[in-house]
Amino acid sequence: MRHRCKVPKLSMTSDRRRAVLAGQAKDLILYGKVDTTPARARATQALVERLVTWARTGDQASQRRAFAILQSKEATAKLFAELGPQYRDREGGYTRILKLGPRRGDGAETARLTWA
Repeated sequence: MRHRCKVPKLSMTSDRRRAVLAGQAKDLILYGKVDTTPARARATQALVERLVTWARTGDQASQRRAFAILQSKEATAKLFAELGPQYRDREGGYTRILKLGPRRGDGAETARLTWA
């Protein structure tokens, strides 16, 4: 049963899913946007919202938790130095998903995850 399952499985094993979502979150933090499928964008959005909420507090425990997920010193530093203070007054909704249309290669729907 799928009771209380927050993250969709995305047809991946848990370790691969964790790596894909962490990579997309890292790219969003470093480059400001990620183009992907809508399902992956929604799953990445949930992870990034949690990371920015930790960055708003700015304590060392939150930095360590974020680094454990991102595995990137530069992404963690940017998250806590720029994005945390930028969204300090906002309670949530740090990102948005924009539909882009079908992908040229295989026709899959695509979406862009950006900062709000």
